[in-house]
Amino acid sequence: MYQPLRPSRSEMIPLRTLRAHVRLWGEPASGRVPLVLVHGWMDVSASWQFVVDALAQEHFIVAPDWRGYGLTEATPVDSYCFADYLGDLDFLLDHYAGDQPVNLVGHSMGGNVAMMYAGVRPARIRRLVNLEGFGSPEHRPEEAPGRYARWMDELKQFHRGEMGLAPYDSADGVARRLMRTNRRLPQDKADWLAREWAHETPRADGTTEWRIRGDAAHKTIFAQAMRVDEVLALYRGITAPVLAVEASDDSLSQWWKGRYTLEDYHQRLREIADCSVARIEDAGHMLQHDQPLAVAQAIERFIA
Repeated sequence: MYQPLRPSRSEMIPLRTLRAHVRLWGEPASGRVPLVLVHGWMDVSASWQFVVDALAQEHFIVAPDWRGYGLTEATPVDSYCFADYLGDLDFLLDHYAGDQPVNLVGHSMGGNVAMMYAGVRPARIRRLVNLEGFGSPEHRPEEAPGRYARWMDELKQFHRGEMGLAPYDSADGVARRLMRTNRRLPQDKADWLAREWAHETPRADGTTEWRIRGDAAHKTIFAQAMRVDEVLALYRGITAPVLAVEASDDSLSQWWKGRYTLEDYHQRLREIADCSVARIEDAGHMLQHDQPLAVAQAIERFIA
């Protein structure tokens, strides 16, 4: 099994109305800019371990589990609101950085949160690295009735117990699932991640099963679609230099089948005052797992 070179330590902190789990590496020091790493949908803060191990320099690193993921408390709701992630990040930076600007790295959903947050609180971000946080396609107003109907239907599915996350018989089963989802993930890393991504719980018959550390309510769609015009207004508010990192596998073409493309995404990035684009070869959407050294090098070059 993979053995971390830089083991993390954990803290539980009050964050708005809940207790949040935060993973830390390194120590704060004078002149050392905090490096804040925020994970994506249905992921956990431990997902950054391989990148942290590949960093050449020592950093003070702060990586939260978003609400309802990992060891952070779930909100007692049946669906989540995207704006809460921005609020959570704001309180997190209050706790660990105070008035000091941070270097912020976000993956996927975390990248979307990071980009939007940087447009709202530009003075708090020194540099921003967005790993495949593409945002979503343009949603037409006439799609709204169907979207709200789907949201309400999914709420009912959730309350009928139909949105649950399937358990696994063993940690090996979780690892196999991770490797099916990501063909580049090696066995040793999958075995390690499985024990961070899921936990063992007892069954009524005396056996055990492994359950994903994620709230099933996250599977319910957001009731309100993201408005691209608002997102672009936030992009225009970003003052920090931005590095948008893409994997060589074109995730957008796989997900949206031409409805939203890399060209569309690059057009949006032009709204940012200082933005460059980098590409990680031989990598898919989980590029922090596929090529942690290349990702670590890209981050350190950019924040130097």
